[in-house]
Amino acid sequence: MKELILSFLRDEEGLTTVEYAVAGALITVAVVAAFTTLGGSVSGTIGIIDGILPG
Repeated sequence: MKELILSFLRDEEGLTTVEYAVAGALITVAVVAAFTTLGGSVSGTIGIIDGILPG
């Protein structure tokens, strides 16, 4: 049993999964932030165009 626990503690395979999860979360946050910023910019531009066009 002791050998099984020590083997589990030495195993670094699970670390790779955690690293991928953290990287994926950071990419997701960056994409959401970019779309939020871009969305505000696009909304402002559409408002300006709407004010210029007649009708």
